[in-house]
Amino acid sequence: MVSDFPDDPELFDDLMEQSFAEFETDTTESSLELPVLALRDSVIYPHMMAPLLVGRSSSLSAVEAAMDGDRRMIAVAQRDQDVEEPGGQDLYTVGTEIQIGRRLRMPDGSVSIWVQGQRRVQIEGYSKLRPHLVAQASALEDTWENSLSTEALMRAVLALLEKVVQLNQSLPEDAYVAAVNAEEPGLLSDLVSSILGFDVERRQQLLEELDATRRLEYLSIELATELDVLELEDRIQSQVQEEIDKGQREYFLREQIRVIQDELGEGDPYAEEVKEMREQLAKLGLPEEVEKRATRELHRLEGLPSISPETGIIRGYLDWVISLPWTDETEDRLDLPVAERILEETHYGLPKAKERILEHMAVRQLAADKMKSPILCFVGPPGTGKTSLGRSIAEALGRSFVRVSLGGIRDEAEIRGHRRTYVGALPGRVIQTMRRAETRNPVFMLDEIDKLGTDFRGDPSSALLEVLDPEQNYAFSDHYLEVPYDLSKVMFITTANLLDTIPDALLDRMEVIEFPGYMEEEKLEIARRFIIPRQIEQNGLQRLDLSEGALLELIREYTQEAGVRNLEREIANVCRKVARRIAEGKSEPKIIGKQSLQKYLGPPHYSFNEAEENDEVGVATGLAWTESGGDTLSIEVSVLPGKGNLLLTGQLGDIMQESAQAALSYTRSRSEELELEDLDFDKIDIHIHVPEGAVPKDGPSAGITIATALISALTGRPVIHDVAMTGEITLRGRVLPIGGVREKLLAGHRAGIKTMLLPRRNQRDMSEIPARLRRRMKLIFVDSMDQVLPVALSPDVDPSARIAQLYD
Repeated sequence: MVSDFPDDPELFDDLMEQSFAEFETDTTESSLELPVLALRDSVIYPHMMAPLLVGRSSSLSAVEAAMDGDRRMIAVAQRDQDVEEPGGQDLYTVGTEIQIGRRLRMPDGSVSIWVQGQRRVQIEGYSKLRPHLVAQASALEDTWENSLSTEALMRAVLALLEKVVQLNQSLPEDAYVAAVNAEEPGLLSDLVSSILGFDVERRQQLLEELDATRRLEYLSIELATELDVLELEDRIQSQVQEEIDKGQREYFLREQIRVIQDELGEGDPYAEEVKEMREQLAKLGLPEEVEKRATRELHRLEGLPSISPETGIIRGYLDWVISLPWTDETEDRLDLPVAERILEETHYGLPKAKERILEHMAVRQLAADKMKSPILCFVGPPGTGKTSLGRSIAEALGRSFVRVSLGGIRDEAEIRGHRRTYVGALPGRVIQTMRRAETRNPVFMLDEIDKLGTDFRGDPSSALLEVLDPEQNYAFSDHYLEVPYDLSKVMFITTANLLDTIPDALLDRMEVIEFPGYMEEEKLEIARRFIIPRQIEQNGLQRLDLSEGALLELIREYTQEAGVRNLEREIANVCRKVARRIAEGKSEPKIIGKQSLQKYLGPPHYSFNEAEENDEVGVATGLAWTESGGDTLSIEVSVLPGKGNLLLTGQLGDIMQESAQAALSYTRSRSEELELEDLDFDKIDIHIHVPEGAVPKDGPSAGITIATALISALTGRPVIHDVAMTGEITLRGRVLPIGGVREKLLAGHRAGIKTMLLPRRNQRDMSEIPARLRRRMKLIFVDSMDQVLPVALSPDVDPSARIAQLYD
């Protein structure tokens, strides 16, 4: 029970003495216009004193205004205690005229004041709202009936109050003394109201009640109820004290609460919680095995005391079972034209992924009960739209979308969960995410599956085998739940940058869809359709005109990627620069061209590799694949007198070094056909260098390029500058197929290459190459080096003259 009276009896005496002697004010005027002090969690009654801590700016202003005047204010309780700066509509209409006694400023800027209530007032309106409220109010007078019944009621209230004060240790005894000296019903009722710990709403009701007799009737009922509770509490305390040890304080407190609630008919909250859990489990329609397990755990919970440590563990388990979506699922939207429109509006290109989703929806229409949800794996360079396409698929299907990033996970328990024997055990991320999805058929994206790790805590990728196998995931077992959970309705989509790090067993369970790097034309279209409008909106611009030349410059020399993530960053950078110009009052640029890019973004970040300008001896142009897309690769060979050494520079990997050895062996084996039979390889050194030297390079696809540059250097025949090539070479000169054809062709096209030499077995990959790109380049498919050299080398050079030059 909370009291407005101070706990210190001497302080209480001083304050009571002041309440009758120190504050003197004129209470004859009926109309008032005074500052308003909004009270939070408090109501002040007439003739009562109370300390108040004032901290709000409006309240501080009102106190200062009162101190400058006659120290009078109107104290009114707030209707909503959470409102920080209440207005007139947030306050009750009946308050108390108060007078400020002592004021003390606090170090934090707040003010502590002692106030005494004077009389009730009715607020008629507000004449001022800022910086503080000033109310127009009229005084309200207490009424009561001078009769024997009123006198008897006063005596009954005093008798009950005496017993309550004796039993309630938190109330000072002087409170009863003050009540005995209250000669009027109004003063007595206000004094008792301030003593009892009512909530704000009850206190306000008592303040608004002008009939003191009615207030006393209400207080007598409340005092009688409080007295019953206190007597029961005293009896319970005596009984419990005899039964339990003094050291079991926690048990004592819980037992008190339980007995009190039983006596009051409110029931045991522990039993109510168990009852509520039973009702929730009955509504879920759980599978038979899960229902049996949950019912068994519920029976265990009922048999345990509420203070048992195991109670919290079982409660947590049942909470997880109740909160999981066992039967709830969303209805698929199988309207193919609508789905196709959504996919086209949100992503440009990516035909294979979009076609696969539309096929899935078509099969769902025809055989929904027979098909299994696909397990897709989107593989491609960063920034190509893998994750965002997952969201669009969920939108097209009308399903909820959830995502879990697997990058860096090394603990198997992150997937399967911890057993309940561990402290703080939780289900794995799969079950946690299903709880967040609130439906059992979401689109579930497992991001960065190629970045899973393995250590002494287990292999998370092996734990995913059950999740991503349609033959097993209908009964996925989580260590925490210990009951099967059906994941067969979930549409799993995984993303990866590379397939090399994904275990074969896991990769075999997924349908791989490749996300190739974007062509320049595709990046231009994506920038126009999606990136520029989005950045205009996000940066508060009305328009932004980037010329095609400027966009190409951004793509070629300010970004070097297969996707468009860095392109969006650079466009956002331009937008911010334009936004700053506008904010500074400068004119908005009408169009941003290629020449003005450096003013906004500084010098280019990357150098764009272009084809050689002239035919040169010993320099051949190859094509390489990188994570950021394709690129051209110049291979330089220099022949000089020496002792038959082969020197390789440029940070070449083991495979590329082996390709150089194979190219040299092929050249030596074909000395007669190449008219090099007079050349003594033991008297020359061959130096092969691949710029840029600081960038590591590896892979077999530069084999025919190295061989071409080597033969050019030995025979003196220049390599045609606008010819590029890629392919693996064997000792017999055969040209084997390679990967990344699309990206390599794009790189060659950007570099101005006119003729491309490709392995013949890569001709099957031409279906993935846009027709407009194939028309712009001459593609020659070869099986051996015999077909490469006539196209790549100029014919009109005498090899014998070149050999003589080597020995000079």
